[in-house]
Amino acid sequence: MAIITILIIVVLDQLTKYWASTYLKPKSTITVIKNVFSLTYVENRGAAFGILQNQRWLFITLTIIICIGIFYYLYTDDNMPSILRISLYFVLGGAIGNLIDRIKNGYVVDMFHLTFIDFPVFNIADCFVVIGTIILAYYLLFIDGKIVQ
Repeated sequence: MAIITILIIVVLDQLTKYWASTYLKPKSTITVIKNVFSLTYVENRGAAFGILQNQRWLFITLTIIICIGIFYYLYTDDNMPSILRISLYFVLGGAIGNLIDRIKNGYVVDMFHLTFIDFPVFNIADCFVVIGTIILAYYLLFIDGKIVQ
């Protein structure tokens, strides 16, 4: 289940980035819903919100270390609750998707732009990292109970 879930996330992410690089890049932006949502091609050489620009090797190194840690934790804890396991699959799938871009291109391809709040452009991998992190935080705060009691 782990490998299949992670592979689905990575493949979905890479397919959307391929589409964006091939078809969206020449157009730059396609408005989907005026003043709400656009598809905008961006080459992000930083982290979230474009911070720490041009720190490619830092991001590659940190991502590899984090992925190894998550893999280790996933395969050494046989009694891990499903919600925790799923959150880590999501984070891992998203991290690997963006890692592939950083290694292959030197930047991460982003394409989803919420124009109604001018939110930074993001991609499928980012969505899974954020959703996985929210699920993980929920688990740690409200289910595991070791943080909030």
